[in-house]
Amino acid sequence: MKNIINTTTLRAIAFSAVAGLGIFGAPAYAGFIAYEIRNAPDIIDHGTSIEFIIDGGNKKAALGSNDINGFTLGEITNLHIDRLDDRSRFTAGSGPFTAPYLNFWITDGAGNYAVVANEPSNADFYSLYNDGYNLSFADLSDKTAKIYENSNTSWLPNNGTGLTFADLANFEIAIPTVLELGTGWLGLGGGAPRESGTNIAYGVSWVFGDTLSNYVSGATGYVVANARVAAASVPEPATLVLFGLGLVGISAANRRKARLCSASQVS
Repeated sequence: MKNIINTTTLRAIAFSAVAGLGIFGAPAYAGFIAYEIRNAPDIIDHGTSIEFIIDGGNKKAALGSNDINGFTLGEITNLHIDRLDDRSRFTAGSGPFTAPYLNFWITDGAGNYAVVANEPSNADFYSLYNDGYNLSFADLSDKTAKIYENSNTSWLPNNGTGLTFADLANFEIAIPTVLELGTGWLGLGGGAPRESGTNIAYGVSWVFGDTLSNYVSGATGYVVANARVAAASVPEPATLVLFGLGLVGISAANRRKARLCSASQVS
């Protein structure tokens, strides 16, 4: 039987081999920390769930993680949270009905930072809600991406206006340092996803509350569980080519060895 490896098969083998050797990097699954952003909202740990009581405008809290810092937005493979409270008490399509929303700190690597946020009260997000959210970057890619916490948007595509998440796919998730946040810059406000009192920031956050009254929960808060994110790097095409060539060489060597063994047996 001839040993025939077509291009598609070779690519699949190379892809699997690269992944198996860890060149992709293992997916990062993020653990989340509940934190106050502003004005002392109540955060109650129920053991298997966390409740965020936002009983007035201008209060804000979040579940944040730094476990996927260093990945790009486009490398996010999963964004997940379960919401357990009864949201039917809110008006359909409103902030509380569709909460929580996402904040990401991004950078250009040259000292500029901004927060990118989704808007779940935007009708485009309604179909993504299913007892919480279970998203991939593909789900977000064509959705509106709003830029906050920096008045200088010259380093962003189209000066930061009219953007979708796809426009920002190559920006790195990274947080400003405590010192940078303490010093501040034009446009940085009190609602940025950072911990009140410590200035510890989180690269990705599920956020509850707002600057206005858009996400007031009332005396019964938002009850959520199982917050997690995952991200994975993908190797450059050249890496796959090199591995494919390596596999071809191994295959050729094995065939040559098999022929030599066969000739030896015949003689």
